[in-house]
Amino acid sequence: MNALDKAKEPFRFNTQVSIPELTGLKAATLQELLELLKTVPGSVIYYHTHRFLQQHQYLSPEPPNDFAYWITGILGEEELGELLFSIDTIQYATIRELRDEIVRTIENYIVRYPRSLHKFATPGEEFHCVKSVSFVFQTPYTASDLKEFQAGLQRVSINSLYFHMFEARLRIGRSANDFSHWLEYSLSEKKLAGKIASLDPYTHTMENLRLTLVKLIEKRIVESMEKPSGSDK
Repeated sequence: MNALDKAKEPFRFNTQVSIPELTGLKAATLQELLELLKTVPGSVIYYHTHRFLQQHQYLSPEPPNDFAYWITGILGEEELGELLFSIDTIQYATIRELRDEIVRTIENYIVRYPRSLHKFATPGEEFHCVKSVSFVFQTPYTASDLKEFQAGLQRVSINSLYFHMFEARLRIGRSANDFSHWLEYSLSEKKLAGKIASLDPYTHTMENLRLTLVKLIEKRIVESMEKPSGSDK
């Protein structure tokens, strides 16, 4: 496939704005937090596991998990905090799967250490549940081939990159990020789609992630111009 071959459907770059909203729900004990985790909207789970990425997009990211911070810093359960920090978010395709893993980790810990249920947060240090309310907007950028796609990636805001790499996959529940989905099914670029899908975006700053994506696309464009049409991708 030549880099200028047209896609079946153009890629439309969207962007998003996320606003935190207090739910009024709070927990003072591990048991109370566990019960909330089972019932709160998925937008609460998403906020408390992705807040760091949204608020510190230019810094080197670390595994964000507000639940782990509170359990470690307020309840003093460092071992459980480490277990929650170690959950690899990229391995879960949906918020439901991520929620279930967090709940399972806490439940297993309580079975091992029932004394953890007797620790209370002092007044004012309770865990307050916040949900992420997102508004999605279209940008002026679209792409019908690899060169236009590369140009779009270089122009859109980091909020757009965040939406297509994080929100679309986890909150909307797609099997892959938007970029990989479009490359595979609209441009038949299965190999390139796989390379992007295999990236762990949680280990990149947003600008570094942009640069990585652009370089992958650029390499594929060069390869496609060097090979005759119809060559294996």
